[in-house]
Amino acid sequence: MQVLAIDGMHCDACVRRVTQALGSLPGVRVESVKIGEARVLAEPACDEEIRGAIASAGFNVTDLHASS
Repeated sequence: MQVLAIDGMHCDACVRRVTQALGSLPGVRVESVKIGEARVLAEPACDEEIRGAIASAGFNVTDLHASS
């Protein structure tokens, strides 16, 4: 599981935008999204695609790491 710290999320609409952005990526399964954080199942090779999708939604990934 990948844990993403996301800067700039302030409300439920932000959560929906991030959820939609991540959900549109092939090979990425969204486990949970809350203000400031997302948890996804994805291959580490998807990291740049994940960061790009979050940026396209208007937010910034400040940390992305694997979690058990």
